[in-house]
Amino acid sequence: MDLTATTTDLANAAAEAVRLLPGRSLDPVLAGLLLTASDDGVVLAGSDRERAIRLSCSAAVHTPGRVLVPAKPFAETLRALDVPMVRIAVEGARLAVRTPNARFALPLLDADLHPGVPTAPPLAGSVSGELFVSALTTVAATASRDEALPLFTGVRVRADGSRLVLAATDRYRMAVASLPWTSAAPLDALIPAALLAEVAKQARGQVSLHADANRIGLAWDNSVVTTALLDGSFLSESKLVLSAVDTTVELDADTLLAAVRRVALYADSRGVLKLEVGDNEIRLRTADQQAGEAEETIKADVSDGRTSPSFQSRFLVDALKPFSGGRVRLAIQPGMRATVFSSPNPEEVMDLRYMVAPMRPPATT
Repeated sequence: MDLTATTTDLANAAAEAVRLLPGRSLDPVLAGLLLTASDDGVVLAGSDRERAIRLSCSAAVHTPGRVLVPAKPFAETLRALDVPMVRIAVEGARLAVRTPNARFALPLLDADLHPGVPTAPPLAGSVSGELFVSALTTVAATASRDEALPLFTGVRVRADGSRLVLAATDRYRMAVASLPWTSAAPLDALIPAALLAEVAKQARGQVSLHADANRIGLAWDNSVVTTALLDGSFLSESKLVLSAVDTTVELDADTLLAAVRRVALYADSRGVLKLEVGDNEIRLRTADQQAGEAEETIKADVSDGRTSPSFQSRFLVDALKPFSGGRVRLAIQPGMRATVFSSPNPEEVMDLRYMVAPMRPPATT
């Protein structure tokens, strides 16, 4: 193999590959990056038998070839270069990364031992990358990180006619986003949230989703990533019927967010705040024997009852961030039922609902 490529393009592709590949594999072959050079350019691929990635990069290929190299050192070497062009060539048992005044040589791994990268499953549909990333940024963050409960570490992605619905929960909160999409086949899959969080950092343009009974694939630009689906059924957001809403509050999201952050400085070890609903206002209140106590009143449009729930402050912050720059509506249910955060005027393009379970109120001093 011998090729010349734009340093920035190749470095970006290698960095993207490293971020999308799982970093926990102890097998150097599975932790390697497979480079395939042909007349069409160079393809960077990797797989740990569960997740697979394939990225294309333009290059002037002098000698076609296929090699396997340690992924992270290769990406870090390219990122450290400050020259416009770089040459990649096999030299004996090494892959040389050359610039006009430097040479770096990486050991070659046995490419024949690599499992290869499967092709993507059949196309299920496509969605705007901008909207998809916006939805994933909120929804994937609500999934659990507890590997002992794999069911809650995924995002359910399903097609509902001309809409794509994304939902995730860690049992204490749940986010549901609906956005337009072009459907090509039925889709209902539980996808690892950790992968989708990485996709949200990198996807752009139009994103296509590919699926079969066991795998899901996402493709954008010259990138394709596939992974095994999580097993088991998933709580349906359609079961969360808001038939018991007692109090509705509408106010500026940024004002409430700033107040939550200030009052939370005085919260107890659980970080719990009480949201007291009054006439045309709400009051955030918390107290702790060591930290002291705090309260702040905010003007709001209040209708119906006067239910006053308590929440973990960090969940409130996460629930309010997606509505920054506008107003937010809180549909409060009595007892220990979830409160739903939504936009008073939902966009036709994307509809987002964020549900947060209440907590026991903080102790008063």
